[in-house]
Amino acid sequence: MQPSPARDLVVGLFVLAGLAALAYLSIQVGGMSYTGPGGLRLYATFEEVGGLRPRSPIAIAGVKVGQVAAIDLDPELRARVALDVDPKLRLPVDSSARIMTSGLLGDQFVALEPGAEEEVLTNGSEIDFTESAISLEGLIGKFVNPAGLDEKKPAEPE
Repeated sequence: MQPSPARDLVVGLFVLAGLAALAYLSIQVGGMSYTGPGGLRLYATFEEVGGLRPRSPIAIAGVKVGQVAAIDLDPELRARVALDVDPKLRLPVDSSARIMTSGLLGDQFVALEPGAEEEVLTNGSEIDFTESAISLEGLIGKFVNPAGLDEKKPAEPE
């Protein structure tokens, strides 16, 4: 077989395009997006964050508008979540944040629900209305033992 520089060039470009596509998909699947300088940083405090992690998505009506930047403890030992959202959003001050699960046992994300006030949240604002993650184990425990009865109690005499 004769060496062909044109064929080698085409194969090289094809391999390079494949590697570029693989890198792009890796970044998209990994959720590594960066809002960049000027992004809107909001904070929300929750009693329980469940499986929420940094880089978890933030959505409004199912549309991704940002990601979780960090999760720390506040002085009252509650979870304080830093949210990076699209700076073009104009969220009212009475907006709420809820930790939800995608699907039955899927990953958790933060769902934002805009309020009705005229005043909007600014960079560094706190979202006051929050709803924590629902613990699957707690729900199952309430379903199995709804009255909270202790199963080790002796049976009453007849």
